[in-house]
Amino acid sequence: MTIKNSLTNHSNTFKDLKITILSGGTGTPKLIQGFDNIEELDKKNMSIIVNTGEDNWIGNIYLSPDVDTVLYTLSGLINEETWYGVKNDTFECHEQLKKYGFDEVLKIGDKDRALKTHKSNLIKKGAKLSNIIDEERKGLGICAKIYPMSNDKVETKILIVDEESDNKLIDNKSDVGVKKQHLLIKFHDFWINRRGNSKVVDVFYENSNYAEAVEGAIEDIKNSDIIIIGPSNPITSINPILSIPKIRECLKNKVVYAVSPIIGNNPVSGPVGTLMQSKGYEVSSKSVYEIYKDILDVFIIDTSDSNDIIDNIGNIEILKCNTIMKNIDDKKQLAKEILNHYVKNFKE
Repeated sequence: MTIKNSLTNHSNTFKDLKITILSGGTGTPKLIQGFDNIEELDKKNMSIIVNTGEDNWIGNIYLSPDVDTVLYTLSGLINEETWYGVKNDTFECHEQLKKYGFDEVLKIGDKDRALKTHKSNLIKKGAKLSNIIDEERKGLGICAKIYPMSNDKVETKILIVDEESDNKLIDNKSDVGVKKQHLLIKFHDFWINRRGNSKVVDVFYENSNYAEAVEGAIEDIKNSDIIIIGPSNPITSINPILSIPKIRECLKNKVVYAVSPIIGNNPVSGPVGTLMQSKGYEVSSKSVYEIYKDILDVFIIDTSDSNDIIDNIGNIEILKCNTIMKNIDDKKQLAKEILNHYVKNFKE
């Protein structure tokens, strides 16, 4: 069933809505900005559960990239050119470390380093990541609640084919062969060190079957009116969250909306296409639907997407909206479309 974007305004009822958003680090924070700019929505009723499968140590600094992006987004500090780090940050510490022979590979800004140092020190002392994040969001003046998907270590690992040249000298002639081997690497290595330039075979969420969900996050899911899966990479941003058994099980009893990060056969950003193909999916919104279909009630695709996609999707409501969020008005409009649709079709 296809539903066109509704222009009916139900904003006077938004203040009572409790929403939970599943987020990665790029597409979804743009949508989070949209929700954060809806004045009628009580931000104390908004919760965000964030992917931590990409968390990593660089030297003595703990990186929780998706969490930090959400923190910076909701505090108005985010660098919107990169959707990583703090806007107008400086990099004096990073440059000084390079002079001593330590290259972080990923540039960490000076203000950004303060937040990461705070996390690092407390993690080394044994503090729970969820408690650390709660301290940080309060310190940044954020009303919405922010949770990691788990306090347990869950790592997204990428299985790649690694090719190495094998130089041999036969009869005084150079014979160049290629050795191929499979390597299981961290997402950070794949995306930052190798810049995504590897043949991906598969993606795994190491330890997810044994990881416990954060209790506060589970309680907020249960108490929420609507769950929104944002337009982040379904393989490495959202699926790590859904791989925590208790989270996915709780979502089956809730009203769940998902925004596709793909238009036609083109991902809006990042390595979505490569990673989806590694899991056996074609690059399309239909495949995104297939990933989420056991928990999904309403699927949101872009207004420019072909009706062929709709015809190939099962018996589920399809909401067509502008999902290309170029400015704050686009972000706010998409957020309002979702809430208007929920109020009209599930709350009334």
